[in-house]
Amino acid sequence: MTIDFVIRNARLQGREGVTDIAFENGVIAGIAESATRSFVCDAPERDAEGHLLCRGLVETHLHLDKAGIIGRCTLCTGTLAEAVAETSRAKAAFTQADVYARAADVVEQAIVNGTNRIRTFVEIDGRAGFRSFEAIKQLRADYCALIDIEICAFAQEGLTNDPGTLEMLDAALRSGADLVGGCPYTDPDPQAHIAAIFDLAERHGVSVDFHLDFDLDPEGSNLPTVIAETLRRGYQGRVSVGHVTKLSALPPEAFAEIARKIAEAGIAVTVLPATDLFLTGRAATHLVPRGVTPAHRLASLGVLTTISTNNVLNPFTPFGDVSLLRMANLYANVAQLGTEQALAGVFDMITVNAERLLGLNALPPAIGDPATLVLLSAPSAAQAIAGPATATAAWKNGRQTFERPPPQLFRPISTVSRH
Repeated sequence: MTIDFVIRNARLQGREGVTDIAFENGVIAGIAESATRSFVCDAPERDAEGHLLCRGLVETHLHLDKAGIIGRCTLCTGTLAEAVAETSRAKAAFTQADVYARAADVVEQAIVNGTNRIRTFVEIDGRAGFRSFEAIKQLRADYCALIDIEICAFAQEGLTNDPGTLEMLDAALRSGADLVGGCPYTDPDPQAHIAAIFDLAERHGVSVDFHLDFDLDPEGSNLPTVIAETLRRGYQGRVSVGHVTKLSALPPEAFAEIARKIAEAGIAVTVLPATDLFLTGRAATHLVPRGVTPAHRLASLGVLTTISTNNVLNPFTPFGDVSLLRMANLYANVAQLGTEQALAGVFDMITVNAERLLGLNALPPAIGDPATLVLLSAPSAAQAIAGPATATAAWKNGRQTFERPPPQLFRPISTVSRH
């Protein structure tokens, strides 16, 4: 074995004890208990100091194309309808260079926050044209040594009410999009919208991802239609839905019934805490509902669940730093989760569950796997969420992608002497 690099004294996600991990030619060449000092070599090494080493954080639902536009928009009501309208107005003026610059800034923040894979939705219609799509395709190529980006060609503003969009989505799937997504709640015929998205997905052999049921009225859900289409087409395991905030408004019995149907259909659910908290419950004058679907309760009933950022600095979410650990911490707080087991389950939602949603190997890191790992400033998954921890370093295929040195505190001399 010719070792290129060794990480020592790491707590490896999915493995007990403290281990050493050896890299060779971009893959994990060896894993051994740290006490054995199995890897005796002259290769460079890093002491993880007992901190958690994971396969990396995964954004399953992000909008790179419309990030960073809050200064171009006007917020008055803070509602979903306003966010859609303001973004629609702004995106008509997007240029390819503009989208690239804003998206690159978000991607770089995501990388240094420990994310090494992103599914991004890219709006393709008569207003945006293919400008955003071309920008994100270029970004994907330019940053491939640092992060993997998956592109979902997305119909934000409907299909039946937006002539030409369906054909544009089809063209995007022929020229580099990885999957297709729809938004039935913006279409006057949501059932036709859902069927058309599935038709496109089947034609191209790709997965589908819907923005769905984004309000707090338990009536009028489009989720049953998505479930029925999934089963009818044999698309189990290839469908995911985001938001579904209607689920947060259901009583326990109704919630459990629909959760079982989601699980049986093999549909994954992504919860977007920051956006869902910001946009929902606006009509309430007191005891404002959280409006965040309880992903942990869905998980307990067999549903694959993830947590993601969604939007950054735009009318849907006028804040954000693309930190999945912070987002997961926010979810845990809102969901009132505090036990070690519950917090570890939340950590799974931004790591192994997210990998499964994207069709990736979600097993613990093993010999022969790509040396793609992220080191966090916490000794366990639960503490990484509770902190939240920060990502301190990462490697992709054996090459280091960033370094975040610990802060240095400059104490007064008198303070230092007392310590």
